[in-house]
Amino acid sequence: MTAPASDTSAAGRALAPGLYGFEELEVGDHFGTSRIMVTESHVVGFAGLSGDLFDIHMDDAFAQAHGFPGRLAHGLLGLAMADGLKNRAPVRIAGIASLGWNWRFRRPILIGDSIRARITVTARKPHRNPERGVLTLGFVVSNQDDIVVQEGETFLLCARQPSSGNAPAAGHDVRGG
Repeated sequence: MTAPASDTSAAGRALAPGLYGFEELEVGDHFGTSRIMVTESHVVGFAGLSGDLFDIHMDDAFAQAHGFPGRLAHGLLGLAMADGLKNRAPVRIAGIASLGWNWRFRRPILIGDSIRARITVTARKPHRNPERGVLTLGFVVSNQDDIVVQEGETFLLCARQPSSGNAPAAGHDVRGG
């Protein structure tokens, strides 16, 4: 049985395009990304960068012999593409760096699939440095058939904005990592 993508009517605000600082976000806030088609070039390029030349990614006959219609994209390629979709979305978060990921590969991503992500703020907490905070962002990645292919969360270190203004501190990467 295939799992549908998460319900888009979840509690919280659907965020409008713009830049959001730590203080402006609440648990439940969410946004969706555009789609990207996973191409053979993505898979081959990722194999070259990562050194992961496992047969399931490189050999159609091998993949088909194991019940797949063709080669599979690397799971970590899917994660990287989902993070890239977040970083180029019209909703941006004033982030400094990623602190880690918890991630699950639910279904295969095939060459030719078109993926998108729904991102939800699932937790927020102050950091030991009072100028920073940590957001937990939940991801649900679905393909063109709205089948969930990957899901998980990232912990994003963010700048806390000065109480006198809404702009992030100078020099901070506003796209998050």
